[in-house]
Amino acid sequence: MATNNSKVKPTVNELLAKAKKPAQLSPPMHRFYEGKMQVIPKCAVRSVDDFAIWYTPGVAAACREIQTNPDKSFELTNRWNYVAIVSDGTRVLGLGDIGPEAALPVMEGKALLFKYLGGVDAFPICVRTKNPKEIVQFCKALEPSFGGINLEDIEKPKCFQVLEEARSEMNIPVWHDDQQGTATVILAGLINSFKLVGKKPKESLITLVGSGAANIRTAYVLMRWGVKAGNIILVDSKGVVNKNRSDITKEEDPWKFDVTQKTNAEGRSGDISEAFKGVDAVVAASKPVPGTIKKEWIKTMATDAIIFACANPLPEIWPWDAEEAGTKIVATGRSDFPNQVNNSLGFPAIFRGVLDVKAKTVTDEMCIAAAQELANYAEERGMNEKNILPRMDEWEVFPREAVACALKSIDEGVARVKPSRQELYERASAIIKNARDSTELLMKHGLIKKPPSEDQLLK
Repeated sequence: MATNNSKVKPTVNELLAKAKKPAQLSPPMHRFYEGKMQVIPKCAVRSVDDFAIWYTPGVAAACREIQTNPDKSFELTNRWNYVAIVSDGTRVLGLGDIGPEAALPVMEGKALLFKYLGGVDAFPICVRTKNPKEIVQFCKALEPSFGGINLEDIEKPKCFQVLEEARSEMNIPVWHDDQQGTATVILAGLINSFKLVGKKPKESLITLVGSGAANIRTAYVLMRWGVKAGNIILVDSKGVVNKNRSDITKEEDPWKFDVTQKTNAEGRSGDISEAFKGVDAVVAASKPVPGTIKKEWIKTMATDAIIFACANPLPEIWPWDAEEAGTKIVATGRSDFPNQVNNSLGFPAIFRGVLDVKAKTVTDEMCIAAAQELANYAEERGMNEKNILPRMDEWEVFPREAVACALKSIDEGVARVKPSRQELYERASAIIKNARDSTELLMKHGLIKKPPSEDQLLK
């Protein structure tokens, strides 16, 4: 009798149960470890006598050198590797305005990814103000202690204002990950997706579902990369965005208004379903509710359709539903599904790159350079419809991406130092390896406790 060794396809209920597991395990795991980050020394302490060097009286000599030349703070302190993760908690994941305290677990998670994937020492800082001017002033006040600022989970349009003002007034990289990080990884994913389906992305129709910070910046980055502005269709909660929408004003949201004037050359209008008809790719960054994107809409798209359902913690449509509707390539923002399109592939390496050249800012061109390197890496190691981007466990991609970003910083004249490509790669690789090896060593010796079993956690 012949045996069927083919893999049994999981049921929808099994897939849903798997999708719910991370949320079930998260609170007890956070409680067990009492948070995710700590501060530990990096210098040798051979005996207490060394504190005369690291602290008083010896430290005064280092202070005087920096007083004479403030840029020496990048040499004599860890400022060169410090990043502040600043959030007011007004737009956290798909949860909305949950406040600074509730935002802290996300910022700690960000710090963990910064360190583990990029070797960056990042500090979660949630502020009790929603005033954009105060947030900018706060970032400016932090500048002497940090090599970069990562803005996080700030509602729009305020996030655009904070980013632009902070970037223009500060001499360290300031970026908003929900904008630039998301746009970087989306671009990388689209580059490879279009290659796999045999279409030209710069000539294709692309719909962006959701008009928040992520998709507004994605529209700008796509246009900067070469996609025809008129081939981009933006959708918000009221339907298709077009020039005739009187509710979108320059006064209320100048960034969305600007995109409105440049995109949707066809002048499409109507509800969200109209934005799916005949388009080649849909990138969603909207409500974290499966069913936000309907299967019947996908069926109206062009052949070999591409769907990026990037909302977190839940995608706008379950991947299996999108596939059933005829999607050729489907991606989400989750690590437990194939094709994770998530900022974690971007910000750790991009900051590694800008920190290593002591850059003064982060530009869209640097994001494009990082996106292209992500796409190149996946193509070189082999890609398919279920594997369009590098995974977080492919650590080799992060130094490569860091180098691409650093070199672009040098090209654009915003780098304080100009190492060679090889020097940059060796430095980034060593720093990232150190971070990963340190974590592994702490776990090996029990200094990071072994977590309880899932059964124990879920009791």
